[in-house]
Amino acid sequence: MKGAVSWVAAAILAAGLIAGGASVGRGLAGFRTADRFVTVKGLAEREVLADVALWPLRFSATHDDLAQAQARIRRSQEAILGFLGRQGVEMSQVELQNLEVTDLLANPWRSPGPIESRFIIRQTLMVRTNEPEKIERAGQAVGELVEAGVVLTSEGGPSLGPTYLFTRLNDLKPEMIREATANARRAAEQFAHDSGSRVGRIRQANQGAFVILARDQAPGVTEEGQRRKTVRVVSTIEFFLED
Repeated sequence: MKGAVSWVAAAILAAGLIAGGASVGRGLAGFRTADRFVTVKGLAEREVLADVALWPLRFSATHDDLAQAQARIRRSQEAILGFLGRQGVEMSQVELQNLEVTDLLANPWRSPGPIESRFIIRQTLMVRTNEPEKIERAGQAVGELVEAGVVLTSEGGPSLGPTYLFTRLNDLKPEMIREATANARRAAEQFAHDSGSRVGRIRQANQGAFVILARDQAPGVTEEGQRRKTVRVVSTIEFFLED
């Protein structure tokens, strides 16, 4: 009787070990399946044109007499406005900014000796337009202002060149994200093919940041100074791999 009981207990213990082993095996198999994934990157790029241009035209005039300096700055302003009008820029797109008058005799730290031009007047005409092609053409003809006697300067203010902005990034985002995801999947499929697997569903995805770059990426070339730009996004995506 006692032997029969021992035999039954041993059988129950063996069955429990077998069942437990199978459960652990299934767990390990599931862990290995869940752990099989590949991380790839997908790139999408678009070449775009700026849709807004900003052009701060900063100019100055000097004279020993304040009234004469004012007359000179007024003539320079009229010359610039005439130049912009000939380039097709509407006057509603031009704003007068930052009038500055400096009296060098009022500077307590000035060097001793005679002063050639006591008064310095600086002023800025800011152009903002949704027709950047006009500003691009005008920038190539800016020598006309120098020939007219206008003294253009960047001292103490914005640079001489135009700034070009691309403001329609949100219009591109959905299509570019789809393209980046499709490119990432193609890279994953190539990896899966080489490893004898199949690409499954997405495990995790990081869209990546959209960046706007100068189309011509060369030393000294800035994105803001180029009308033609490149929009780029790189998405990082993890795909499950299946047998």
